[in-house]
Amino acid sequence: MSSAATKMTSRTSEKTAAETFGASHVFESSSPLDLDSGSSLFPFRIAYNTYGRLNQDRSNAILVCHALTMDQHVANPNPVTGKPGWWQSLIGPGKTIDTNKFFVICSNVVGGCMGSTGPADINPETGRPYALSFPVITIGDMVRAQAMLLDHLEIPDLFCVLGGSMGGMMVLQWCVAYKDRVFSALPIATGARHSAQNIAFHEVGRQAIMADQDWHGGAYQSHDTRPSKGLAVARMAAHITYLSEPALHTKFGRNLQDRDKVTFGFDADFQIESYLRHQGFTFVDRFDANSYLYITRAMDYFDLSADYSGQLANAFKDSKTRFCVVSFTSDWLFPTPESRRIVKALNAVAADVSFVEIESDKGHDAFLLEEPELFATVGGFIHSAAEARGLGQVTP
Repeated sequence: MSSAATKMTSRTSEKTAAETFGASHVFESSSPLDLDSGSSLFPFRIAYNTYGRLNQDRSNAILVCHALTMDQHVANPNPVTGKPGWWQSLIGPGKTIDTNKFFVICSNVVGGCMGSTGPADINPETGRPYALSFPVITIGDMVRAQAMLLDHLEIPDLFCVLGGSMGGMMVLQWCVAYKDRVFSALPIATGARHSAQNIAFHEVGRQAIMADQDWHGGAYQSHDTRPSKGLAVARMAAHITYLSEPALHTKFGRNLQDRDKVTFGFDADFQIESYLRHQGFTFVDRFDANSYLYITRAMDYFDLSADYSGQLANAFKDSKTRFCVVSFTSDWLFPTPESRRIVKALNAVAADVSFVEIESDKGHDAFLLEEPELFATVGGFIHSAAEARGLGQVTP
């Protein structure tokens, strides 16, 4: 078969697969990914899932950007854990983001561990896992890779980009780096830069991993080990920041775990201790420790105003994107003032922006939970933007 015929067959197969709900794909790039560090990554691949169909003029594409420990399985059962997709209650046929009308794409970030190229992959120059020889990546690099994916899919622009936490950072990066390719944007529970407190929590997690004797300077694959204990502690520390104190109190208080009195030892006497241990040790089954190091570092480096003399408003200058910024009252990882800073910058350049602060006691994780006001906000914004975009029924 000729090269041209092979490409045509591949493209036809991909387009057919793209019409299948929750179809999984892998994009193998034919050109290098230029990184903010000055180095480049090649070869590299991006694992992504698609839901729904592209309409005839390719104007109904929605890109969903995932948070730190999430992946591309946004609206289908996760093949590793068997659990529902992390936004399966929001995305699907007839749901708030209706895949009967929109074509939804969600990709695993570069540096991740669910199919996209990351530190666990083989370095073609050495024949061994990259480990810490993997180049340091940024949020900008992640978005640049996504833009290459969209070029491959022949999608000129996006109807909407949305995501929470780190996903929200990627949404903002899209709106600055590719402002002509984003019609509407929903950054949720996020900020335009990482705070000193957030960097501090990430550093605690990274040091826990690196202190694990099974880490071996990042080369644990070559030693046939895994720094499971360190990664579990990192997850435990981070998980505390995802919940609010009221949520912790309501859910756990000082309740004991399967006992009537304390043991005067260091077992998990309290329910909150048992919960955190469970979160930690189930996490290590689905996530790579080095990926955790790299992705948390990417979040730490994120500062949208850094290339604009510290003036965030200048980053959004001349933006024609429609924005809806969402925060939660009990989120102390990305508190509401972080969202207000984004809104203020957008207002300063007369951008089209609305802002919703949702009353919730669930903390940062509220964007992943059943929050009716969030669903109503997302649904209302998407409906309004679709009308402005002139989107009708999807054409097969």
